[in-house]
Amino acid sequence: MAAPATPSPSPGSIRRVVAASLIGTTIEWYDFFLYGTAAALVFNKLFFPTSDPLTGTLIAFVTYAIGFLARPLGGVVFGHFGDRLGRKKLLVLSLLMMGGATFAMGLLPTHASIGVGAPILLTVLRLVQGFALGGEWGGAVLIVSEHGGDRRRGFWASWPQSGAPGGNLLATGVLALLAAVQSDAAFLAWGWRVPFLLSGVLVVVGLWIRLSVSESPVFLAAQAARGASGEARGELPVVQVFRRSWRQVLTAVGARFGENISYYVLTSFLLVYVTAHLGLPKSTALNAVLIGSAVHFVTIPAWGALSDRIGRRPVTLIGSAGMAVWAFAFFALVDSESFVVITAAVTVGLLLHGAMYGPQAAFISELFDTEVRYSGASMGSQLASIVAGALAPIVAVELLKDHGSSLPVSLYLCAAAVVTTLTVAFARETRGRDLARTGTAPAPAPGYDRKDAAGTLSA
Repeated sequence: MAAPATPSPSPGSIRRVVAASLIGTTIEWYDFFLYGTAAALVFNKLFFPTSDPLTGTLIAFVTYAIGFLARPLGGVVFGHFGDRLGRKKLLVLSLLMMGGATFAMGLLPTHASIGVGAPILLTVLRLVQGFALGGEWGGAVLIVSEHGGDRRRGFWASWPQSGAPGGNLLATGVLALLAAVQSDAAFLAWGWRVPFLLSGVLVVVGLWIRLSVSESPVFLAAQAARGASGEARGELPVVQVFRRSWRQVLTAVGARFGENISYYVLTSFLLVYVTAHLGLPKSTALNAVLIGSAVHFVTIPAWGALSDRIGRRPVTLIGSAGMAVWAFAFFALVDSESFVVITAAVTVGLLLHGAMYGPQAAFISELFDTEVRYSGASMGSQLASIVAGALAPIVAVELLKDHGSSLPVSLYLCAAAVVTTLTVAFARETRGRDLARTGTAPAPAPGYDRKDAAGTLSA
């Protein structure tokens, strides 16, 4: 007999869970994005000094990418224990690891002090950051998805997604403030350390909030059912994922491909393009990203709510198809060198990114069964981070360095958006799937015609 539909939670309980996940993911993304922003503005000078500014930036972005390489490993380890022990314990651990590594970065000596040891220590801490973030995303979106009911899952699960622009907003805002009140010399001497040391305070706040929420009721029910039936745990969750759900993993990778690349081009690479290629002050790019991230933060839940009404696929396709076109308009507008126009270009780009990112948490959660959901969601999302997000700033900088033009970068961004468009166009709609039911095939959403493979609303 099919399991009963996931019950709708009380408004108070779901809001507490959403708040805990949002604040936690904001802090973790703050830590992760702080490195990317510093790689574009500071680390190339202090840890990787070279005669060519773009070469130093490229090396700094290589260490930035190394953090992405650790994310799938973090996804496997955190996913395994998250599927066995629960979502909450692993979320607390990931926050501690991420915050500790970021705080330690603020204490590091530079290349001028200890030579090659400085970039080595920085790279090790970046690996710890990546490992922690690899387990963070899956747990944060799952604990919200599994607390929430079926009908508004897209809306509730999109709030942890807002932690990404929230963290970027916080990281960029702190750096922009320091850049505004300090001279370049003071910023390079000590000012850049302040945002990293601030992470220690943020982690204490995040832990206090995360420890106050309850474990996922869907996970507890599945755990109790296994115990009552005497079912053995059997093979590892990650083995089950790749043996029985590899198609779902590939779907998750494809859905995240264009979203990942577009985000890092619109934010991290933009800082390099504006300062190194156009010769504008770093405050121009920082403030443009700051304003765009604020709009991004508040509109992601709106895209998630829309996916509850019309489906995950249509909303994602709005973003991916739009991004394929915007890839060319974006750099044409940035080349105007007008702050207002650059800000508008970033904001529209992030709005289109939000259409891909908002429904993503619910969509990927709905692809997998409870017993392997943490492992499956983490692996799908973190594999995409290697093939897409990790390489995006490196590829974009190399294309700019080789060709001296933004056109190859626009083509790269457009191709990534097309990959996501094709993946989602051929995927099954997942809206309304009961997360407590077994079987990896998503159930048709309420209000959908079961015969309608495209997942459009019934008349």
